[in-house]
This record gives sequence, C-alpha cells and structure tokens, in this order.
Amino acid sequence: MQKRPLAYRARPKTFDEIVGQTHLVGNDGVLRKMLKQSHLSSLILYGSPGIGKTTIASVIGEAFGLNTFTFNASTDTKAMLKEIIDQSKHYGALLIIDEIHRMKKDIQDYLLPHVESGTITMIGITTNNPYHSVNAAIRSRAHVYKLKPIESEALISHLKRLETTYKEDLTAKLDDAVYHYIVQASNNEIRSAINRLELLSTTHPGEHITLAMAKKIIQKPTLDLDKDEDNYFNILSAFQKSIRGSDVDASLHYLARLIAMEDLDSILRRLTVIAYEDIGLANPSVFTKMDACANACLRVGFPEARIILSAMVIDLALSPKSNTAYLAIDSALKDVEAGKTAKIPNHIINVDNFETKDKYLYPHNYEDHLVAQTYLPPALEKVRYYTPEATRKYETALKKRYLMIQKRLNKE
Repeated sequence: MQKRPLAYRARPKTFDEIVGQTHLVGNDGVLRKMLKQSHLSSLILYGSPGIGKTTIASVIGEAFGLNTFTFNASTDTKAMLKEIIDQSKHYGALLIIDEIHRMKKDIQDYLLPHVESGTITMIGITTNNPYHSVNAAIRSRAHVYKLKPIESEALISHLKRLETTYKEDLTAKLDDAVYHYIVQASNNEIRSAINRLELLSTTHPGEHITLAMAKKIIQKPTLDLDKDEDNYFNILSAFQKSIRGSDVDASLHYLARLIAMEDLDSILRRLTVIAYEDIGLANPSVFTKMDACANACLRVGFPEARIILSAMVIDLALSPKSNTAYLAIDSALKDVEAGKTAKIPNHIINVDNFETKDKYLYPHNYEDHLVAQTYLPPALEKVRYYTPEATRKYETALKKRYLMIQKRLNKE
C-alpha cells in the first residue's frame, strides 16, 4: 500500500511542532495562553497559503480535546452544517470553516446563534484579509489573527528535522544550496517545500543532490500570484509604488511577476490608474500613450505584449510626477460625502428663475471667454480644491492660467 504524502504524515500535532507563528503559539503567544487558561474563543486565521492556518486549527482541536468538524464555505451545504450542529448540541464542538470569506448569508444566519450560545466554537480559515472580505456579522463574533510568512531559515531547519525523523523516506543527501532553492521555489510554503523535499528523495534515493540536479527535478518555482489572495494585491501595490517612486528596475521586476500569471487586464487597469493618479498633469501625453499601449497589448496578446508593457512602464517610471488631479477630486469628494453640497445657484440651472433676477452670463460673449459669475453654491464660494504645482512645462502653464483666471475674476 502506498504511503500517504510526507506533508500529510508530518503535520504537527502540538503547538511545539508548528513552524513559525510564535506570536500565536510561542510561550507568550495568545493561543498558548488560551490553552493554559482552558478557554478557547472563536477565531479567524488569515494569511498566505501553506503557512499553517489549517494545521493550527487542527492542533487547537487536539489540544482542547474537542470534537472537530470541517466545513468548506465555498462548496458545502447548509444541510451538512445542520448535521454537524445536530451532532454537537449535547457536548459542543470545534468547527473549522475553510474559505470563510465565501460563506453564504443563509448559512451564516443559521450558524451564528450556535456560535453565540457556545454550542459551536468556530475557527475560520481564509487567505483573504477578513477586514475586507468576511461579513462583519461573522467577524464581530471572532478574534482575528494574521499568520506571518515563514522565515527561510526556520523552514530550512524544519526540513532538516524531517530528514532525521523520516530518514527511511528521505535518504538523499542535499547540498546546503538545495535547501535554499527548495524554500525559494516553494515561496516559503511549508507544504510545498516538504513535497519538493520528498520528490528529490523519491527520484534520487540515497544520492547526493546538487543544486543543478535539484533545478532539473523541480524545474520551475511556484509563483505566489493567486488573484484571490492578499499577495496578489501586494504585488500590484508594490508595482504602483515603484513607478510612483521612479524606480524603473523595481517597476520592471513587479511587472515581470504580474506578467508571469498572464493577467493582462489587471496590468492594464493598474497602469491606466498610475498614468492619471501619479504622472497626471506633469506629463499628460502619457494618457494617450496608455490608451495606445492597451490597444496594442490587447491586439497582440502575450508573449509579445510583454515588450509593449515594458516600454510603457519604463516611460511611466521615468516620467515627471504630479498628483494634483488626484488630490483635487478627493478633496471635492470629501466635502460632498460630508454633506457640503448646498443649493446650486439658479442662474446656472435650466429652470425659470423666480428667486433672483441674476441671469446666466455666456462666457463666450466676453473677452478671453471669461466672465465673473458664481458657479459654486454660495456656502462654498471660497473653497479651493485644485492646488496647482509647477512640476513641468505643462502644469506650469496650467498654474499660470489658473492664477490669471483667479485674478481676472477677482477670486484672489
């Protein structure tokens, strides 16, 4: 009979066996303290894949001696949940809910009273940030904890311990560089790293494995680029911040990571935002360049689109920057959201004016197409949302015209 995968057999059974997460399971960790006090609250654990969320939940069940059930919020049904709760009514249970961010409202509504009554202690598992993705009703009934990425050295030490514990399975001898390669290729995911370690010994039992041999076997790193996970948005954020910071090499690095998953639409959306938010009026020619870039990329697709994207990203990263348009609209929105709207002056709306004899003055009938009249509601007449900057030639010209208009219309 074939053995179960090593990652399954080697799954920790106590807090002491868990790799990393000392802020939760270490001597001063909150979960360890809960165990010492024999008091377990409902929890939501979130973080990248392969760093121990489900393992910690299972260990909690063992440590507290609870009957443990698992439920996948994405695929399991309300009937399955009802069956679990029926079994738990007399003695209580731990319910581990995978993908808790996908829980449907009817299932949530059925579950929550049992969580509040203590019939069920819930541990939700998600790779998403629960403050953004998990329903507030669920989140308010649980303590939320984030798992940290596993440090490379901690994971390497764990792999070496496994070689001692499972020496009959792991007979290959690895160069030190191979451990680092395994960790890098696995994106510091425990499960993936163990699977790769097992693969090397399975394919070359008893042999000495060099880095070159390991690369031939493992071949390609697993890219941590799942769009449903925080990491994907972290890369997009790093991509935008690198362009904003004018670091062309960092910008190209994060572009390459996004290209690796071939999500062209997301890249183009983010580049369009960057063009208007971060380059803005300092170099408005990038607006039309960005449209041309998007059209060309959609026309040719990958892999050729990578060249077009590279040219655009280099241009954006090295371009002068201005965020005046971004700041101006956010300032205006802040007033609107605060209720500072007031009544529109009668002379600029198309209604018969019974309240005042002011007439709308048609600017094109006046010199320089300018005429002094009020457009903002009277309560906001002195408000200024746009603050011009002399970043480069174009915005300097805008600033000059802005100040001229203010002066001509006696607004300054």
